[in-house]
Amino acid sequence: MGMVFGKITVETPKYEVLQACADYEIRKYAPSVIAEVTYDPSQLRGDRDGGFMILANYIGAVGEPRNSKPEKIAMTAPVITKTPEKIAMTAPVVTTGESSSSSRVTMQFVLPSKYTKAEEAPKPTDEGVVIREEGERKYAVVRFSGLATDKVVNEKVETLRRSLERDGHKVTGDHLLARYNPPWTLPPLRTNEVMLPVE
Repeated sequence: MGMVFGKITVETPKYEVLQACADYEIRKYAPSVIAEVTYDPSQLRGDRDGGFMILANYIGAVGEPRNSKPEKIAMTAPVITKTPEKIAMTAPVVTTGESSSSSRVTMQFVLPSKYTKAEEAPKPTDEGVVIREEGERKYAVVRFSGLATDKVVNEKVETLRRSLERDGHKVTGDHLLARYNPPWTLPPLRTNEVMLPVE
């Protein structure tokens, strides 16, 4: 029931707040192990979140885990999405990808902290799922509730970019979208974040 009302009861990534202001936080994230899949939504009936079920199958969130052990892996939050950057006439609009002409999306699950090295995590049976390590990293983050539509996310990213430029922070890459709740959570009670890597 808590998931309908937005309560986050699963493990979330560890971070230290380096700076907090009215507009955003600067966070330093601890190293982690992630499972990710990169896909073309047009091959999944246009579903931009089509990678979710691939990763859910890997960890065994639905049915038997599709990994070499097979071992059920606890779900964590958030689910992180990187999409190709689109350039509007005035500013960047979306996020990361392999190239601006690509329509591929990358979705990531941060694995539970008991996995400290990629080789400790069960090997996926789906060749599209990649397990890799992410080192310590620094992000500027804005949290918001409601539906994370493209329009809302783009507005949050552009506002965050302007705030960071104003305060002298250097953005070093494209944004990530972090969503903490399942789709059946009531929209006003959802927790979302846009994250921009900074120096």
